[in-house]
Amino acid sequence: MSDPVTAWRDDLASAGAITGPVAERIIEVHGDRGVRAIEAVTEGRVKRYRDFTVVVGHDEEYVVEGRGCTCKDSEYNLDPDDPAERCWHALAVLIAEATGRVDEHDMWYSEVRSFL
Repeated sequence: MSDPVTAWRDDLASAGAITGPVAERIIEVHGDRGVRAIEAVTEGRVKRYRDFTVVVGHDEEYVVEGRGCTCKDSEYNLDPDDPAERCWHALAVLIAEATGRVDEHDMWYSEVRSFL
């Protein structure tokens, strides 16, 4: 049997959108992190630049690369060996990519960041 992340990702790929059953499965596996990830995607807060993918939080922006993220949750709370343990920022990137809801920017985030 596949891991729970692969299972909901397969469901999401098949649906092509965040349907009720897919959202329920994400939340079942990830709890509040899943809820926050879905909210970020539906609010258009997943942004891809030339150099990084960024998720805009309520107070900061977080750089996501693969399963890794610059947030404290990713740094301190997650088991890197458990595929179900991902911060909500990394989950949001997976969901946004699968549903075509990544906000693409043809610029370098490192340059944008210097203006913030």
